Amino acid sequence: MKVTVQDAEIIKNIELQQLREYLQSHGWHEDRPFLDNATIWHKEAQKGEFEILLPSTKNLGDYLPRVRELIETIADSENLSYLEILNEFIKNYPHLKIQGFVTQIATPNADRLSGEVTIVCPVFEKLRQIKIELLDHDYILAIKSYQERLPVRCTGDLVKENNIFILKNPQEFQIENI
Repeated sequence: MKVTVQDAEIIKNIELQQLREYLQSHGWHEDRPFLDNATIWHKEAQKGEFEILLPSTKNLGDYLPRVRELIETIADSENLSYLEILNEFIKNYPHLKIQGFVTQIATPNADRLSGEVTIVCPVFEKLRQIKIELLDHDYILAIKSYQERLPVRCTGDLVKENNIFILKNPQEFQIENI
């Protein structure tokens, strides 16, 4: 099982304010502007002094490689993996395809055939619980998947709210062929 989302898509969804707040809260200090396009930040760590370039706008031609480099440098300075740091910035990723197992089915809604299910699947190489509100036929498929321990897949917009992953706008929910 794997998530089919490209690094570029993830980075495009990271807000510059998130990066700035992360840097400020983790001991980085803004040093000076770099041309009109970025600011230079520094941090003293056990491994020595680190420097990064924080873009001022997403419209730069080298925005993606700059943010990748920024994340790599943060990871190196904090002795963490690239994916662990990238995970800090997960907030909203549209059109994510997930594949996993239904591990929980909440009590169905009384007024219609629907309810919340929890799917466990890998997101950035770590197993995560993802909540999904399903309706009608999709909800029935989730129950069948849960009862028979069959893998499922679907596409939707991943949102992280209060450290809980929610897949909104689920589409193409189906049981995987084994």
